[in-house]
Formats: sequence, C-alpha cells, structure tokens
Amino acid sequence: MANSKYEYVKSFEMEDEIMLPNIIIVRVDGRDFRRFSEVHEFEKPNDRKALELMNECAKAVLEQFPDIIFSYGFSDEYSFIFKKGTKFYQRRASKIHSLIVSFFTSVYVTKWKALFPQKDLRYAPSLRSRVICCASVEVLQAYLVWRQYECHLNNQYDTCLWNLIQRGKSQKEAEEMLKGSQKQDRNELLYQCFNINYKKDIPEIFRQGTCTLKTEVEDIVKYKDDGCPVKRPRRKVITVHSENIASRRFWNDHLCLLKELGPFTEDLNKTKPEYLKSFQYENKLMPSTWIVIRIDGCHFHRFSEVHEFEKPNDAQALNLMNSCAAGVLEEFKDIVFAYGVSDEYSFVLKKESQLYRRHASEIVSAVVSFFSSMYAIKWNEFCPHKEMKYPPYFDARAVCYPSCEILLDYLAWRQVDCHINNQYNTCFWMLVKSGKSKSEAQHYLKGTQAQEKNELLDQLSGTINYYNTLPLMFRQGSSVYWDKETKMVDNEGGGAGKSRKIVVVKHCNIIETSFWEAHPGILDEKHNDFRL
Repeated sequence: MANSKYEYVKSFEMEDEIMLPNIIIVRVDGRDFRRFSEVHEFEKPNDRKALELMNECAKAVLEQFPDIIFSYGFSDEYSFIFKKGTKFYQRRASKIHSLIVSFFTSVYVTKWKALFPQKDLRYAPSLRSRVICCASVEVLQAYLVWRQYECHLNNQYDTCLWNLIQRGKSQKEAEEMLKGSQKQDRNELLYQCFNINYKKDIPEIFRQGTCTLKTEVEDIVKYKDDGCPVKRPRRKVITVHSENIASRRFWNDHLCLLKELGPFTEDLNKTKPEYLKSFQYENKLMPSTWIVIRIDGCHFHRFSEVHEFEKPNDAQALNLMNSCAAGVLEEFKDIVFAYGVSDEYSFVLKKESQLYRRHASEIVSAVVSFFSSMYAIKWNEFCPHKEMKYPPYFDARAVCYPSCEILLDYLAWRQVDCHINNQYNTCFWMLVKSGKSKSEAQHYLKGTQAQEKNELLDQLSGTINYYNTLPLMFRQGSSVYWDKETKMVDNEGGGAGKSRKIVVVKHCNIIETSFWEAHPGILDEKHNDFRL
C-alpha cells in the first residue's frame, strides 16, 4: 500500500491472532437458509442434492487449503478443523474465517448448476462464519460430540414434523404435537404412525452428517525403464459417514487425524453446549464508532492473469466489483457508503449500527460471503466471453474508527493509494508493452516521483497530460452510496417529480470536503465536522 499522510489510520486495526496451542475450528452456516430452501423448493425434511452440494463445497475447501484436514457438516452448516500447529495466515481469526466462508460461498454458486440443473439460482446465497478455539484435543472431541448430537436431534425432530405435515397436519399443529417430546417419543411416533424405523430407514447422510477428511494414498507417478511403477504418497480428500465421529475407534481408523491433531484418550458421549460456547472466539466491536469492513481479493494477481484481465485496468472487472458492492448496500441497510479500487472494497456501517449485535465475525463473514456470492453470480453478466476457471475468494476484516474525521482520513488514504498505485501500474504496463521486460520496467521506475511518471507517460503515449485522460474510475476509484433519483410522472395536472432512493456508483474525489458537503446525508454529520 502506498505511503501518505493518512497512513496513521492503520493504527486502528487490531490484531486477532489465535495463540498456540489452540486448535482452530471455523464453522460456517447458512444465513437465512430456511428462506433460501423454501424459495428454491428444497425437499423436506432433507434434500439430498442440497446436502451433496454442501459436501462438494466442503471437499473443495479441503483441497484448496492444505492446513484443513477434517470437516464435519449437516443441514446448512460445516465445521473445518485445522491441523494443530497451523501457521495459516499467521493464525489471524478474521483472515482465516473470512477466507473460508468466501471460498465456500463461491464454490456453492459455481457448483449449483451441476447439482440443480433444472433450478435457477434465484438470489445470492450467503453464509456466516466464526472461529472456535479448542484449547486441547479433549475440547475438540467435545465439540464434535455436540455438533453430531445436534445433527441427530434436529433431523429426528424435522423428520417427525414433516411427516405429520405431509399427512395433513398444519405446521402449528405438528409443532404442538412435538412440543416437549423426547428422542424415544419421536422414534415411537415415526414407527407407529409412519412405519419408519429411524435408525434403519433414514439414510446415514441425514442422521449422522458427513465427514470430509484427508487420507494418504499411494499414486503411481511414473514407470521405470523395466516397467516397474514408482509410487509416492499423496493426500486425498474423502467423504465418510460415521455414527460417532468423536469415538476413539473412528479417530484411530484415520491416521492423518492422529498425526495432525493427536489421539482421543477416552470415548465421550455427552457434553454441555455452554461449556463449548465459552471457547468461541468473539470480538464485539466498540459501540458508537464507525465500522469499516474491508475486503481484499485473495491471490487476485493470479486470478487476473488466468482470466486474462486487461492491464493495467480491466473496466469490466472493475464494473463487476462495483455491481457486487452495490448489491451489498442493497442487502445490508446499515452500510451507508463503500469505496473500491482494484480488487478491494471498504464498506462503512453507520455509527449507531447494531447489525448482528456488532459481533465482528458475523458482520465480516456475512458481508464477504454475500460479496463473493454476487461476484460468482454476476460473472457472466460482466465477462460473457470468459469462462470462470476457478472460484474467486476474498479475505475481510472489521476496523472501528471513533470519529468522522478519522473515518474520512481512512477513505482519503484508500483514494490516495488508488492514485499512486494506478499511476505506477499505468507506467509499468506501458513500459512492458513498449518492449521492456517486467524486471526492466520495475528497475526503470524505482525511485521515480509522480512528476517523473507523468512525463514518462506523456513521452510513451505522445499525449500531453496523458494520465488525466484516463477514466476517472481508474484514477479515483469507485464510490457507492444511496442517493435520490427524481423521475417525472405524467398526471392530469401535468408532469410531477417523484423521488426515491437508489444505490449509485460514482467516481468522485472523496478527499476534498466538497463531496461530503454535497452529500451530508451519507454520514449524517454537520458540514463543519468535515475537513481536508
């Protein structure tokens, strides 16, 4: 990131490192997936295809991130467990869980058609994520007992509920019949009323949930001159179902789990959820402060090369980012402003926001997941002639700024960064296109100042003040906010103006006070609170 007088705002970013020897779990779960399942007409009580889609996403996560070695999922949730000594992104909680939920969401969207070829994805799905810190292997074992027990209880209840509804009961009547019922009561109800033996007739994937894990297999990598195969071990992701994933027998059957996480010393059958919830890593953001969620593309240099984005700026790719940002503002009404450049976007939540009770992990994950979902869904709209070769994903963080003045300095920092980086990249790629190698272009630009870069651009392009002829989107980035739109409506008395609020994308100078004075409603502050 570029140097500027506004860089002091970085001091407001908090470290959220998860210290060793804690074992890291990231749990993702669907955000309002009850509505999502109804809109997309998922079969009740369980839709096998929907569960298989979740399992495919989990498998992709394990293949993408080598430090994740085990996962367990059911319904619309999945828990991902990292190897004990992981240094994945230096164990920063926000980076870890935002990357996982972003990638999971992108895969969910990109694999939708394969699992549901006859169903259109009607709106962008999104998930939330959080980190659970397991202080020991025993805590991890208790966590797995808890989640699998929840799977069993929820599925048994839902199986009873939907069988009653399918036999003519209203949902309210069915819920009343099941109120206060215990496991044995529900088993008897299923058998006596519907001739269903819960343990024998209900598939494992519904009753037990699904484990996705890594195991070592031997692959033939080549053959010797005499025809003998040369084998080498490699890790392969597999999916299994087990009645008790927290048992010593299950753990001992999978050597990778023993090696990376350690053994279970005894079998565990019960646990208290309250005990496990105390290990949940939660950062509640300071009240009465501006919350900024900044998302950044992960490995987007490679993503842009693989997808042949135009250099130094690809207008379609930037417009795709802008469209996703506009969608985020429409989805989350507490977000009042967003600023984006290249593969990053900053979303500003209003000072008094109580979104998700100001829990950082929920806000961060919901925003980055929804953005990732929109990016995958809108890809064909903005890049119609390019196939998406693999799912994009983003990391995110939340930062609190105590005053409007500091918030504006943050936004100024990002716009200054946009200008400095864009000027450098424009010079760099013009040099490369003129015949220099990338290393030669880097060496040529080393230590040059803004004026020297402008002179170089004029010389290479043959145009005076060439840099100022570039589109504002490249030079100033994109600002997204709610604004009023006035439409003329015909009526008997003549044309009349009718206003409504819409999300707009503009390319403005947000460093100068004039923008904020012209739009005082964005931050809802008095004009004299703004300064250069």
